[in-house]
Amino acid sequence: MTDKHFGVLGIGAGPANLSLAALLYPHRDLPSLFLDRKEAFGWHDGQQIPSTSLQVSMLKDLVSLADPTSKFSFLNYLHDQGRIYHFINAQFDAVPRQEFRNYLEWATWRMKNIVFGEEVRSVDFDGVFKVRTDERVLTADNISLGVGSRPWIPPAGQGWHAPSQFHVCDFVDKAVDLGGKRVVVVGGGQSGAEAFLDLISRQGGELPSRVSWFSRRSNFLPIDDSPFTNDFYMPSYSEYFYGLERATRERINQENVLSSDGISESTLRAIYQQTYHHRFIARSPGLIRLYPNREITGVAQAGAGWELTVVNKDRPDGPQHVTTDVIVWSTGFRTGLLELLAPLADRLDWDDGEYQVDRDYAVRWDGPEDHNIFIQNGTPAQRGLADKNLSLLAWRSQRIVDRLRGVQREEQLSSFVEWANEGSEDGELQGRV
Repeated sequence: MTDKHFGVLGIGAGPANLSLAALLYPHRDLPSLFLDRKEAFGWHDGQQIPSTSLQVSMLKDLVSLADPTSKFSFLNYLHDQGRIYHFINAQFDAVPRQEFRNYLEWATWRMKNIVFGEEVRSVDFDGVFKVRTDERVLTADNISLGVGSRPWIPPAGQGWHAPSQFHVCDFVDKAVDLGGKRVVVVGGGQSGAEAFLDLISRQGGELPSRVSWFSRRSNFLPIDDSPFTNDFYMPSYSEYFYGLERATRERINQENVLSSDGISESTLRAIYQQTYHHRFIARSPGLIRLYPNREITGVAQAGAGWELTVVNKDRPDGPQHVTTDVIVWSTGFRTGLLELLAPLADRLDWDDGEYQVDRDYAVRWDGPEDHNIFIQNGTPAQRGLADKNLSLLAWRSQRIVDRLRGVQREEQLSSFVEWANEGSEDGELQGRV
């Protein structure tokens, strides 16, 4: 490909930038290109455990909540594949995660502005953004950075490089040949629950001899998917959250983490039923061990396996020691590093781990107002828990598209909940209805 100039150049082709690419696609006046260093599309491929499902509605796809008529919707994917009736008849309680992954891949096939196998090395600015890749130099008026995430392992488990200790992001490939072995799963969120359920559901010679599940939380807690909690994942709440003091935003995120990082009730029910089966029906009481409220403070080699130092946070009477053959760290992800912005680092506003963004997700900087760096998935402290969630994907992308096109569309109706102090003195509610 020859070097070109683009209105928008996207770095990364995960769901965030795919959403933006899809909503930009009809606007030929804004030529765009999205680059991803992976050789082909992938989305949590190492965690595509059979029978796992999304925790959000299928309407929270790349485009539907911003443009229901877009050809890049999940519904159109089903129709295009000829299986829309089959999907309806299957009566899934939630969209299978592998199906959603295949939908995202299908969307990349239908867009001509996405290139895989090209890595962006740096971004600089000299009248226009200069984007250096491993193949060429491109220029652009605007940049959209789809901030990726990296698997995170707590300090106790860092530094070990062994096939028998791995992050859950590699579960599909590495959680093999575990029959008769002792396995520990660390992490009390959905990914830990899915890994644990898969392990205790294996049959015959594939079943481990013992599977232990450790969580720092007080119990194995469900996701809060109730209606008013889901108001945290509406555009109007995101706007309200953005205007709060930082300390208040941090408190809200901590208090409501289970609205995005709790365990699906169907998964918890399946784990409980499997535990009942093994304990009472199969008469294998030693197979399953459940340890909430535990902190892993150390990991050491013990022969061919591992010894974990474990602290019960309710009982300060000394640590326990647990031996195991395999450790699965289901301890989440952290925002990917943004070294490629290093040439601009002293021109971008930074605040305690995040680039400061305006209401349209553009980084505040000392450059011209008509040249922007948009940050997607990288501002939960400013935009709330929904920032890394699929819920506001299409809305956020549409905000960016509207900013680029200089238009302002009418928002959807605001929440039933009056988050801000907008009432009049006589108690009558005011504001948009």
